[in-house]
Amino acid sequence: MVSTLYSPDDARLLTNRHERWLLILAALFVLVNAVALSIVLTGRMAWPHLVVPLLWLFISLAAHLILGRYKPGRDPYLLPIVALLAGWGLILQDRLAPNFLWRQLVWFALGMLILVVVAIFPRNLNWLRRYRYTWLLVGLLLLGATLIFGVNPTGFGATLWLKVPFLNIYFQPSELLKLLLIIFLASYFDDREHLLWLRDAGRARSLAYLAPLGLMWGFCLVLLVWQRDLGSATLFFIAFITMLYLATGSRRYLVGGLVFLLAAGIIGYFAFDVVSLRVDTWWNPWPEADNRAFQIVQSIYAIAAGQIIGQGVGQGAAGFIPVVHSDFAFAAVAEEWGLIGSIGVVILVALLAGRGVRIAGRSSRAFRIYLAAGITILFAVQALLIMAGVTRLLPLTGVTLPFLSYGGSSMLMSSLMVGLLLYLSAPDEGIGR
Repeated sequence: MVSTLYSPDDARLLTNRHERWLLILAALFVLVNAVALSIVLTGRMAWPHLVVPLLWLFISLAAHLILGRYKPGRDPYLLPIVALLAGWGLILQDRLAPNFLWRQLVWFALGMLILVVVAIFPRNLNWLRRYRYTWLLVGLLLLGATLIFGVNPTGFGATLWLKVPFLNIYFQPSELLKLLLIIFLASYFDDREHLLWLRDAGRARSLAYLAPLGLMWGFCLVLLVWQRDLGSATLFFIAFITMLYLATGSRRYLVGGLVFLLAAGIIGYFAFDVVSLRVDTWWNPWPEADNRAFQIVQSIYAIAAGQIIGQGVGQGAAGFIPVVHSDFAFAAVAEEWGLIGSIGVVILVALLAGRGVRIAGRSSRAFRIYLAAGITILFAVQALLIMAGVTRLLPLTGVTLPFLSYGGSSMLMSSLMVGLLLYLSAPDEGIGR
């Protein structure tokens, strides 16, 4: 038997080669669909429908080359997954909301810039660990500011955005806060891990150490509920309970969390109109199919119309779904790419989550393990909530599908989180955690 040992240069070339070929496959999918969409809409290959996908390809390849030069030990699957989902999203924007297409391309370019910078430049992550309370406080202050200065770019609905002064740009602080909360939890669990594993003799002491954690998390949750941003509140709660289980190994937190979530849902049903609306339209949308349940009913029709192989790009009627380019992007995929396309999106999200789990499992330091696991939980739960809501498996929560849905705040924060995963996927660098 002959064993082959790879040198660091060989491993670097292998990583770059894998990433390059996966990007080529992603480019084939995006460009073929862009050409098909152009032919459907104009009857020919028109540059207005091709220039954005070509720029997407240029940006993706630039990120690949820079990462290949400065981050040779990275995970080779993360960038192609992100690029494919984002490119698919650009095709959807061109199809469903062309007035947002160039804006989404700008967000993608900025997201790739953030991803590359975060993956390459930090020497270590001590600056995240050491100032966890400061980071979380900044996030809470920004979220609290929406109670006074919050706006909604559409002119109606919940005021969850802050306007950047002197610019026509809006930012959603809850997107930033979810990452800052994960950083806080990862740092907190890292410092107190040995005290959080419950034993009969030390349970009171463990609970005492958990109390500040619960207080900070509860404050986040109160602000989110106060804003009526219940989708983010649900995401925060599930992420918190899951990370608490990882840190303590106690199933009681999982069971108690599920019971609490169910109780909160029941209370919210009677306390908040938005919750009762979403539960009612989930349980039985048909009596109000032309009114309050119009959005979810149109989504069901679109998914059913897609069948196995879909109507074809540009040939569906997903435009009848209100806000389809954002909240209901998955329904548009199901109609025009069918069950095959829907499963493709699920597989991409599962692969992203799987790589995150692998990165967490290969990390040697507790903070890195918790940080990678927390980011993975955010991606997986957020995608699950919106896909299950669109298909009526769960009540709709209103969160976005990462990279595929329109949204600047979501694109930037999702790119930042993938940048952290890329940083964590490389061999430990620097002297800190």
